[in-house]
Amino acid sequence: MHYYVIVPAHNEEGFLSDTLNSILRQSLQPKRVVVVNDNSTDNTEAIIDQFVTLSPIFQKLNTTSSTEHMPGSKVVNAFNKGLELLDEDYDFIVKLDADVILPDNYFEKIVYIFKGQPKVGIAGGFVYEQTEDGQWKLNHPMDKNHVRGAFKAYTKKCFKAIDGLRNAMGWDTVDELLAQYHGHEIYTDDALKVKHLRPTGNAYNQKAKLLQGKAMFTMRYGFPITVIASLKMALKQRKPQAFVDNMYGYLEAKKEKKQFLVTKAEGNFIRSLRWRNIKRKLL
Repeated sequence: MHYYVIVPAHNEEGFLSDTLNSILRQSLQPKRVVVVNDNSTDNTEAIIDQFVTLSPIFQKLNTTSSTEHMPGSKVVNAFNKGLELLDEDYDFIVKLDADVILPDNYFEKIVYIFKGQPKVGIAGGFVYEQTEDGQWKLNHPMDKNHVRGAFKAYTKKCFKAIDGLRNAMGWDTVDELLAQYHGHEIYTDDALKVKHLRPTGNAYNQKAKLLQGKAMFTMRYGFPITVIASLKMALKQRKPQAFVDNMYGYLEAKKEKKQFLVTKAEGNFIRSLRWRNIKRKLL
């Protein structure tokens, strides 16, 4: 199977070499890797240039966007610009963050998943982050069926069905919901341990936290599911303020009549799916 990788990179000089080296070590090499230098002001571009010289699979794209490190729109915007450089001669496509280290057999295993389970449309491993004592510890949402946005692989059929990635906060949730709406399954492999070099959430600010609630509105969760999801998030993070921020963001989006990311039919499916999952976990 042929696959492409797109790596958005904004000021990633501390991590990018490790990420690109982990791609070079893959037992199954990608056909092309587009590294998008997204308005970096550090040595990110110089690092990309080194790898472009080192292997023909790498391609650099310089682009300009906001310098504000906000989740969602910035990274997807960079991804989509990289996507424009690629043709459609691939079996699956990967959105990869510039601060992760993949196991050497990562994409070989992804191929096994896609070949062995044709219904799977999105696949990936699990995030591990380093603790103060040097140990690598699992850091994953309570939903073990969720593939983190840092390393998502999509079959071409699934990627086309969901019409690519949404340029908004919540893109790495709505993609999975839409994939299931179109009959695709999500698969996570706990044997694929991905090292995340920057602890989750370190780059997010207060404004970004408020966007989570707005994302729940634009995904047509509805008020009851948003309350439950916000409580769950606050409990996991042990931050009561997270609940307040989420609900404030949701109500503000409703007041401002923000544009929805999904259609009414997709929204009905999403709410039905969410309720089924909630009931399953309670029973």
